[in-house]
Amino acid sequence: MIESNQNQHIKQWKKLHKKKYREEEQLFLVEGWHLVEEAMQSEWHVENIIRTENIDIPEHWRHVPVTLVSKKIFSEISQTETPQGIIAVVRQKDMTDFNHEKLLLLDGVQDPGNVGTIIRSALAFGIDAVILGKGSVDLFNEKVLRSTQGAFFHLPVVRGDLNEWVTQLQTKDIPVYGSALDREATPLSELHKTDRFAIVVGNEGSGIQDDILSQVDQKVFIPIQDESESLNVGVATSIMLYHFSTD
Repeated sequence: MIESNQNQHIKQWKKLHKKKYREEEQLFLVEGWHLVEEAMQSEWHVENIIRTENIDIPEHWRHVPVTLVSKKIFSEISQTETPQGIIAVVRQKDMTDFNHEKLLLLDGVQDPGNVGTIIRSALAFGIDAVILGKGSVDLFNEKVLRSTQGAFFHLPVVRGDLNEWVTQLQTKDIPVYGSALDREATPLSELHKTDRFAIVVGNEGSGIQDDILSQVDQKVFIPIQDESESLNVGVATSIMLYHFSTD
């Protein structure tokens, strides 16, 4: 059992709370039974399982190295208020090989909970991949990972230049729609749906950047009651994805 925070493995794992070290090491942490199980059931490589005493590892996890640590040390690695005593160290992987038929592009979406919700909805409604543009929160942020409830293990999520992506999609005759609240926008219910598409959604406060919004083929909005100022970007995106998933 590891009881010292001077242990080299412990030092390395604690550093993974910072984006810089996650990128350098190409590793990240997922915590709790559900997320660890999702990792184990996916094609991602789990390098190590960290556990405390009195935690029994399921039989189908036992091909992965397990590290036993004291509760005190575990609490230093854990990012949750009520730790379940189980964490997986997972290696990042290349996610560039995916279909481009149905894409979701996020422009500067910063709230981890919103990004997590959007990724869950994207998986639920058949999106091929999610592209995180400049200013969007890091996928491997612990709060994002928890908010996805493991959906990110089953859906490609990559970073990219959204201007380049929009141009590339349009050269393939894939229409690009952007969420916007202006007079040129078409109500979602009146939109002519296509089998192939890309949807761009923007920052919680400022929306899609002007240079990207000027590139889209059509602006779209969701009509709401006058008493309500706007919808949360996670909610609005989920509504649009559901609309595009229906016949």
